[in-house]
Formats: sequence, structure tokens, C-alpha cells
Amino acid sequence: MSKSAELVSLIQSRAGAEPVRLGLVLGSGLGHLAEAVEGVAIPYEDLPGFPHAGVSGHNPKLVIGSLEGQRVAVFGGRAHYYEKGDPAVMRLPLEVLKGLGAEGVILTNAAGSLRPDMPTGSIMCLSDHINFSGLNPLIGEPTDACFVPMTDAHDPEWRAALVASAAGEGVSMAQGIYAWYSGPSFETPAEIRALKILGADAVGMSTVPEVILARFLKMRVSAISTITNMAAGMSAEKISHEHTKAMAPLGAAKLEKVLRRFLRDMG
Repeated sequence: MSKSAELVSLIQSRAGAEPVRLGLVLGSGLGHLAEAVEGVAIPYEDLPGFPHAGVSGHNPKLVIGSLEGQRVAVFGGRAHYYEKGDPAVMRLPLEVLKGLGAEGVILTNAAGSLRPDMPTGSIMCLSDHINFSGLNPLIGEPTDACFVPMTDAHDPEWRAALVASAAGEGVSMAQGIYAWYSGPSFETPAEIRALKILGADAVGMSTVPEVILARFLKMRVSAISTITNMAAGMSAEKISHEHTKAMAPLGAAKLEKVLRRFLRDMG
């Protein structure tokens, strides 16, 4: 039995065997959303092989249960490439999500804005991404399955549904292109100017590896950023991880409204 299959059996023994509809991966400062789920919480430390996800601002537990009438699997934290240098660090959790029956995953993150019209406290639905790091979680995959097409990697139907959910809740949500920077240091003003030339609207240190892995696993995927700061050189803000955590709740309330409406409208 594979490691992911063993974990699926373990999780189902605690949370029940009913398949989940989709997964949610929560970014920095957004882990509190897991508390809204009515179900069973399993600490990552109880799931052998799960990443530590030890960065402050994350809540490393898997919650299986009901949210707005849908059975979901909520990952209260993620591990990042910059923690141990592994771009595929979230592969096992996503394999487990697939094994639990999910048709797809919605990813969230905290990001810096490259647009003056998208200030701190905004949210942005990802229409596409730029792998600015050049890293890939499928390097070393021994089969031809590694050649994953990334056209429409961010599911157009789900993206349209998320936009409609935002409109239905009266929440302003931009759409734009997210650039993945490896971290953990923040970007320089020169790097931000380069990203603007490349067409990026926001920048962050996660999400893109998970998009690639989800498509590799043939799951649908969408992603939303909460804007926690203006990117380097864009304002006089003092950028730091503490600032990111402090600003995340500004967008988190909007994000929660959109996600709840999206789940209700899934039917």
C-alpha cells in the first residue's frame, strides 16, 4: 500500500469514509478558516510523512467535515519550498486529498500587490501564474506524466464561479497573474519592476507548486490571494512576515464570504 493510501485509511478511520468534495489550502494568517468547518481535526503530526508546516501564521492540522453543505478537507497550513528546499513538499497532502475523493482544490495565499488599484486588504482571484523561481515539483518524476499542460491550469469554470460568488456577496475581487518567488527573503524593488514588466499583478512564496501538482494529479484548481502589503518599492510600507500576519485578516473576511458562497452555489 502506498503512503498516501495508508494516510487515506487513517484519516477515514477518524473522520468517516464519505468522500470529500474539494480541498482548501490556507495560507499565512488564514488558518482560522479551518475553525469554521464542522468535523474532525487531525494534527499534521498525527499523519506520518505530512510536512511540518511550521511557519508562524499557519495552523498545521487537517480538518475533514462540512462547510456550507459541502464535505471538505481543509489544510490549515502548508509547507513552503523555502523551508527545506523541496518544491514538491506538498505532494503527499495533495495525493491524500485526491485519495479522499476530492475533484479539486482551492488554494489561498498571502501576497504582495504590484498594482496601485489593488491595495492591502484586497483579494485577487488568480487567472494565471508566472513561475519566476524556475523550480518545479515534478523534477525527477520518472514517467511521462511529468509533462503536464498548464494552459487553463487555473480552472476557468471555477474561476468564473468564484467571481460570481464575490459579486453575489458584494465583495470586490480583482483577477490577475501571480508570480511565485522562492523566498524566504522578500523581493527587491528591482525584482518587482522586472515582474511588472513580465505581467505579474501579485507576488508570493507559495501556491504555484501546488497548482502544478494538482494538475499532475488531474484535479481542478483555483486560487485566491489576500493582499497583505504593497510589493517592494510600491509604497512606504515596512514589509515583514509579522506585517503579513497582521494584515491577513483584512482580506480574510472577504475571502471567507467568497468561499462560503462558492460552496453554497456548488449544489
